[in-house]
Amino acid sequence: MNSEIIFNTDLDSATAYISKIYDADVTELWDYFTQSELIDQWWAPKPWKCETEKMDFREGGNWLYAMVGPEGEKEFAITNFGEIMPHRSISWTDAFADDKGKVKTDLPQTTWLIGFTGIDEGTRMTFNLHFNSKDELAQIMEMGFEEGFKMGLNQLEDLLSQN
Repeated sequence: MNSEIIFNTDLDSATAYISKIYDADVTELWDYFTQSELIDQWWAPKPWKCETEKMDFREGGNWLYAMVGPEGEKEFAITNFGEIMPHRSISWTDAFADDKGKVKTDLPQTTWLIGFTGIDEGTRMTFNLHFNSKDELAQIMEMGFEEGFKMGLNQLEDLLSQN
């Protein structure tokens, strides 16, 4: 049984807030965000899958990955890591890119702050997303971000329950 996902958007401030509680400890969840072989297992909503091209998980590093569709189509994105507080938070900027990691400036870029908080039930994950404009937030939502990200978060929960 998947736990509830809180998903709120605020067009006026061009932000989204997402929260979900996992029955797992912070260290285990941390690994699923920082190790490419683990994040690839859940980051894309099925039937799509995530394929990491390269991940350099450190402040100033980046993660180039592709969302691979059922017909083999690939949509690339690049994440640039900002401040990393081990087992507490990760900040990154995510953008659509080409297969070499060159940012597609005509598509939205998003700044994420991902929080990991140990609680009695396990770990509360929080995601604070900041967009450059309410139009960019609206564009991402029209692309199906809410449904896709919720699916990914539930896929992560299913993976954790198998361990």
